[in-house]
Amino acid sequence: MHRRTVLELFAGLAVAGVPSLAQAPRRVVVAGGGIIGANIAYQLVTRGAEVTLVERAQPGAGATANSFAWINAKKRPRDYFNLSRMGLQAWRQLDREFSGTLPLVWGGSVEWRADDTRGTELRAQIRDFRQWGYGVREIDAAGLRALEPRLVPGPLVAAAHWEDEAHIDPVGVTGMVVKKAQMNGARVEYPAEVTALELAGGRLRAVRTTKGDIEADVLVVACGTDTPRVAAMAGVRVPLKDAPGVLVHVRPAPRLIDRVALAPMGNIKQKPDGRIVTGSDFASGGGDTSREAGERHLQRMASVLPELGKATVEKMTRGFRPMPADGFPIVGFAPGRPDVYVAVMHSGVTLGPLVGRLAATEILDGVRVDSLAAYRLERFKG
Repeated sequence: MHRRTVLELFAGLAVAGVPSLAQAPRRVVVAGGGIIGANIAYQLVTRGAEVTLVERAQPGAGATANSFAWINAKKRPRDYFNLSRMGLQAWRQLDREFSGTLPLVWGGSVEWRADDTRGTELRAQIRDFRQWGYGVREIDAAGLRALEPRLVPGPLVAAAHWEDEAHIDPVGVTGMVVKKAQMNGARVEYPAEVTALELAGGRLRAVRTTKGDIEADVLVVACGTDTPRVAAMAGVRVPLKDAPGVLVHVRPAPRLIDRVALAPMGNIKQKPDGRIVTGSDFASGGGDTSREAGERHLQRMASVLPELGKATVEKMTRGFRPMPADGFPIVGFAPGRPDVYVAVMHSGVTLGPLVGRLAATEILDGVRVDSLAAYRLERFKG
């Protein structure tokens, strides 16, 4: 997909059906203050809805805080790539709305492989995504050094610069989006947990929380791994699977690396505040969050970024990604529940601003966005 096409898709997203003749819902409760819930609340209140954001801990404290927070569209199949590609454009739009103040770093990612088999796989990936219009080019060791002079890749069979990608401080971004939503009129309640739903005639009347009842026309369930519990209050089943991952967080350091580095033995990024985040595998289920385990990991990664050998572990995190059972996002109204909207996905960082816009469109305009057709909860029926 060429950049112009993506821009056109983003500017004029295809929708199906016609706007509802019924009055648009005005009172919306968004359950979940992570990057998905924050963006949905922000877009809804910007559109004029009466919005209350309910978060059981504090904004950005759940799966968002434990995310590697790499924005990319290296996804398959093609429809998922297209959605994620629009996600990148939505990040650029959000960055403009915040006048470039978001803790967001563009410049892409660099990736390399040290053996022939994986090198061949990477070259095939480069070829395939380039055909789809993704910004990627193959580079050699000199090209890698030019982009990231402090990296020491070692043996290098194949390497790539994925040019359109970015990374963020997920907690920092979420906090800023929540604050902007508040400035636009959203009410934010935390710590507050959803405990029950009050129904009248089978329709939502209010959301009960540990801070009291909140009248609502629509409930948006964007609670990450807590989504199944809250959705079940409305008789809605949301199938998720366990997807834990461990990250090592390093104390602030001088600028060492600008891009996400995807090395054969692990991944590294440096946030705008100087903190480095690194992990061995995005899908790792490792459970050792001891400082000793973090120090061992830093010593391994020092073979790629030597300064990590002298770095200090600030904290270790083990997070559970909100991963739908088939690995793809779940976005949309629950079957038979025009008052319960579900938004849960692992790729929440990449898709957050886009899903915020699309969800607000579906909730307030009574339409179904074609780009989300493959990601409805209905696909799990039976």
